[in-house]
Amino acid sequence: MKWTIALIAAFMLATLNAYAQTTYKKDIPSALAKEAKVDEATAAAAARARVPNGTIRSVELEREKGRLIYSYDFVVDGRKGIEEVNVDATTGKVIATERESAATERAEAAHEAAPKKTTKKP
Repeated sequence: MKWTIALIAAFMLATLNAYAQTTYKKDIPSALAKEAKVDEATAAAAARARVPNGTIRSVELEREKGRLIYSYDFVVDGRKGIEEVNVDATTGKVIATERESAATERAEAAHEAAPKKTTKKP
């Protein structure tokens, strides 16, 4: 009887945790999603394996250095800044992890928000 209750409680906790983890900001352009061979849920599982005690804050599907990647930002209780985990959208393998301080993250956000300069040719 105790095992049954413990099993049910563990299942409910895992289900709630899985549900909570699907509620994060997603920036996945449809044009890039069509190119990806790995879906976002599979990539998220690979990223979570690298930061098991973290919570996904956001994901972005982007082309970086010619590679299509899912870039996950994790927050970890008790630590400042974020853990960034990049997952190859073709293979599903984690290709990079990086610890970013809050200051680095703010600078990156400001850089991404800045208007892109374009050169006009006559």
